[in-house]
Amino acid sequence: MAEAVSNLRIKDLPNQERPRERLVQFGAEALKNSELIAILLRTGTKGHSAISISEQLLAHFKTLDHLARASLKDLRQIKGIGRDKAIALKSAFTLAQRMSLEVRNESPILDDAEQIANLLREDNRVYEVEHLQVVLLNARRKLIRVEEVCQGTLDSILAHPREVFKRAIAGNAAAIILVHNHPSGDPTPSEADIRVTRDLIRAGQLLRIEVLDHVIIGIRTNTRPRDYVSLRELGYFSL
Repeated sequence: MAEAVSNLRIKDLPNQERPRERLVQFGAEALKNSELIAILLRTGTKGHSAISISEQLLAHFKTLDHLARASLKDLRQIKGIGRDKAIALKSAFTLAQRMSLEVRNESPILDDAEQIANLLREDNRVYEVEHLQVVLLNARRKLIRVEEVCQGTLDSILAHPREVFKRAIAGNAAAIILVHNHPSGDPTPSEADIRVTRDLIRAGQLLRIEVLDHVIIGIRTNTRPRDYVSLRELGYFSL
């Protein structure tokens, strides 16, 4: 019965069940993911409504995170997703990433792990490999800019202190915060994460550029409501 309803054309649904009308009446937060995606798709195909196609997308990619990472080619593998619909989806997820850039431009004071996670969450959720970033801060702990240092695993010569601190020196940073993602979704630090963090803390002490924290961003789940960890909070900053 539910499948039959989802295959109905949206214009054939009662007003109170149409995604656009529901958004106007109840707000976007009240809509299911499939309904929000259906609004982006606008129309369905013969025999499949926009809601039905949205449900197929979610069933295929499993999570919004995987859907956001999908290429245009991958999106078009789903029946009912043509070039224009794939572009609309990719544009929506890209806009979400760019929203975080606007936050950066406001130069907020960044003094805890939650603020850092909020700043970089959207950027990091689409990465399929680990990306190490360095957040450059001035003496008042205000954001200068965020720079990417390397991709891959942190147990790599690319994560050498000189690669991190040459960016901090060039940006005239008084302090830095390290950030990287775990594509697996589990933000628990590895031995390599801990080792590299301690190496960078020592290097920062020599250069008089304080390493304030190392934040690892993962994916929120029902059993793990917090999608990041702070190595400072875990006690790894006491050398």
